[in-house]
Amino acid sequence: MQIIPFVLAVIVAIEHYYIVYLEMFQTTSPAAQRSFGLEQEFLEDPRVQILFKNQGLYNGFLATGILWGAFFASNSWSVVTFFIVCVIVAAVYGGMTSSKSILLKQGVPAIITLLALMIFK
Repeated sequence: MQIIPFVLAVIVAIEHYYIVYLEMFQTTSPAAQRSFGLEQEFLEDPRVQILFKNQGLYNGFLATGILWGAFFASNSWSVVTFFIVCVIVAAVYGGMTSSKSILLKQGVPAIITLLALMIFK
């Protein structure tokens, strides 16, 4: 894989590991409250925390898939492309159902990465 899409893919993976950190370990933090635009009282609900931790786990799978593809897969381009497309689909769905900012914050970096993957294939 070429260096530009490789670097962009790693950035997308790091972003998703940060989301994992917020959703699984810092659910009630001021950073999580700002990032998700939710009230502290809501974030302290144990049911919400369980949902966030589950969602964080899925973001971790996306990030790990991107890094596995970038560093270890024999056909790295295909693997990274697959996981980047998964991020885009998740961002579009999140943008439609939860918050439009998800599409901007998570979708745009992934779309740029996908374009780089296509250009530098």
